[in-house]
Amino acid sequence: MTGQTSTLLLAMDLAGVFVFGLSGGTLAVRHRLDLFGVLVLSLAAALAGGVFRDLLIGAVPPASLQDDRYLLAALASGFAAFFFHPQINRLGKPVMVLDAAGLGLFAVAGCGKALAFGVGPLPAALLASLTACGGGAMRDLLVAEVPRVLREEIYALAALLGAAIVIAGQALKLPDLPVAVTAVLAVFILRVVSVLRGWSAPRAPGS
Repeated sequence: MTGQTSTLLLAMDLAGVFVFGLSGGTLAVRHRLDLFGVLVLSLAAALAGGVFRDLLIGAVPPASLQDDRYLLAALASGFAAFFFHPQINRLGKPVMVLDAAGLGLFAVAGCGKALAFGVGPLPAALLASLTACGGGAMRDLLVAEVPRVLREEIYALAALLGAAIVIAGQALKLPDLPVAVTAVLAVFILRVVSVLRGWSAPRAPGS
């Protein structure tokens, strides 16, 4: 892993932590939780996916337990959600928008880190999806909602799209930054458009 690649992955990881933490905090405020509840939900949403990924690729202890910046970013997102929720709500659908942004950031960072640790392309794509979906699933479960990844929505598929772009970019030896930005934007756009237009993943046949 080159120094530039390592810096890019760290930046995207921390950005994903903050954005997903903000989505968790915003959902907590919507459920009228107190400050402690908001911070807990922010931490769960921000850190769960990355912890799962790091444990599975053997990066132990996980980055969020080694680097204080992860915890600080997650806590900052919780406080921001608690104290500035009227401004955040101006996004119209803040949880969906923040969720889509975090999904893209974590999918790209998850895939990139897995590849850097020598994981093959297919497992790296699956780890990217786990990283991107894990925090959101934990957030939703803590407020007794069915996780978005299990609903009839384009969620995990969007994360896999981001991973595919990262893997293709590495195979073609393209510059890391443009590939990462393209992948994040692709995930964000697919996720937002799928929600607005009601697209969903295929359903299993049944009663």
